[in-house]
Formats: sequence, structure tokens, C-alpha cells
Amino acid sequence: MPGRKAKGAPWWQGRFRGYGYRMTVPREAIVGVLSETSKHLSAEDIFLEVHKVYPSIGLTTIYRTLELLVQMGLVFKFDFGDKRARYELAEGPKGKRHHHHLVCIGCDTVIDYTDFIDEEIELLGQTEKGLSKKFNFKITNHLIQFYGLCKRCQNKK
Repeated sequence: MPGRKAKGAPWWQGRFRGYGYRMTVPREAIVGVLSETSKHLSAEDIFLEVHKVYPSIGLTTIYRTLELLVQMGLVFKFDFGDKRARYELAEGPKGKRHHHHLVCIGCDTVIDYTDFIDEEIELLGQTEKGLSKKFNFKITNHLIQFYGLCKRCQNKK
């Protein structure tokens, strides 16, 4: 939560100024919650965490702020098929945190996949290059989600 670690301004405060936005308590609280988890949180999950420290911040403010953060490119919004939007930071203090998702259709578990092998990186690079050329489209990012059954759900069947 913001304010706990007073080691100077967090890395994302400059991003707000760069986009011409003020840093408000709700914005700082939401980014603080997202920066302290590796989970994919819903707006309601974020609200419950923020509400512990800032009970005057309402759910509507959380939704509005999350949409702004998504527009700024600071937060990714995902739909993993459970009819609840999930959010995570697009980058951390060390820069972009690129990964893909493995989504279990049995139990809704989401696994972040980050340990890419050379062949995967090469294939994605070729795919991006080919699509860019074919559609005259400058690709700046991509999101990949694989759906299936986790080991636990496979063993249940």
C-alpha cells in the first residue's frame, strides 16, 4: 500500500505527470495494490484492499481510475472467460513485464508464463514482422492467452 515504503517517489509517479495527470490518493492506492501482487485482481478485489486503508474511496472511483490506468497503458485489463475483468500492471520498476497466460477452463487458475525459449521468441518475432508487413500495421505489444486444463483438473477427469 502507498506510504509504507518511503524510499522516494515510486517509479510510476513520473508517468502520471508525463500524461498530464495529477497523482491522487485513489490512483496511488490502486497502483500500490497492483504493484504489491502477482495476482490478476478484479476491481472488487482492488476495492477490498484499498478500502482497508482508505474507506472513503468507493467502488465507482476504483472502476473509473482503473479505466484511466488502462488508457494510459499503465495497467492491462484481461478477460479470462469468467465474466470478470482482471487487472495487472503493464510494467514494474524495471520496465515492461512481458508474459503470456495459461488459463484453466476447469478451475479458472491463471498461470503467468515468462520463461520463453529461443524458438518461441523467434516465432513471435517472425509473426509480428509478418503481420506488420501484411497489414501495414505497427505492432507495439501483444497479449497471448492459452486456454486448457491445468494438471489438477486433468487428473479429476
